[in-house]
Amino acid sequence: MNKATYRAAALSLVAALSLTATACGASDDSDDNPLTGSSGDKGSGKTIVVGSANFPENQLLAEIYAQALEDKGLKVTRKFDIGAREVYYDQVVKGGISVFPEYNGALLSVAVDKKSTATSTEEINTELKAKLPKSVEILDSAAAEDKDSVTVTSEIAKKYKLKTLADLKPVAKDLAIGAGSEFKTRTQGGVGLKSVYGVEFGKFQPLDAGAQSTLLKLLKDNKVQAANLYTTDPAIVEDKLVVLEDPKNLFSSQNITPLVYKSAVNDKAKAALNAISAKLTTEDLLEMMKKISNDKEDSSDVAEEWLTSAGLAS
Repeated sequence: MNKATYRAAALSLVAALSLTATACGASDDSDDNPLTGSSGDKGSGKTIVVGSANFPENQLLAEIYAQALEDKGLKVTRKFDIGAREVYYDQVVKGGISVFPEYNGALLSVAVDKKSTATSTEEINTELKAKLPKSVEILDSAAAEDKDSVTVTSEIAKKYKLKTLADLKPVAKDLAIGAGSEFKTRTQGGVGLKSVYGVEFGKFQPLDAGAQSTLLKLLKDNKVQAANLYTTDPAIVEDKLVVLEDPKNLFSSQNITPLVYKSAVNDKAKAALNAISAKLTTEDLLEMMKKISNDKEDSSDVAEEWLTSAGLAS
């Protein structure tokens, strides 16, 4: 083996050992030190670990939780950008994370009971309280939620007198809807629109998942007259779009709801988190996400501003 080959092999070995050490460290953080990720506080409950998933809205919510808890004099460790529910849920159940901003409908149908047919906030939370593992619980749900919707421009809403999904029934045959290709065959989509509201659009314009910018352009250019948007999309506020009301709960509730590891969260922490839920609205979330997505403001600043305006920070 020449020197160059030997040196390359040595570097590869060092890198592999480094990765192994990092992986072990990550495991220790969530398993060996369930409450805090540090051996000095293990099991003491002195530090509350606030986690988040790997997308901006959830990170913002986690930052709001963290700052509110700190304002009450509680020690907080942030563990953000963890990944999908398949990754973080078990960490909360095992105590590696103390507090997590969840979406109650998805928590129930994805992690707790995939066969559940609950759709309303009350139904979903009743099932969660009955079916969650004993180590965790949900606190109060906020009015704020991020869910599927059928959204139209203000011009289309005015022209066809649209306020709810039911109002689409007599006119949908003359309209086109744009959505991800899977929307057409989902119960919480085209199938449900027909069975629950009797709504059948004259044309369905499929798009790849995540093509929100294209969908918005089609909607604003009147190439489609309705679109399947998430209710916290900043464009809803920016472009004054109209989210059609869903009185029959075709789209299941997705209220922002704290999921907590019971033994790591005291009454003071619970009160602080419930106070957030009592104030947080979908409109608040929309405005905050506009500041982050469009105005490029830092999420910690946006969180602090909202907490102050809501009277939840001193």
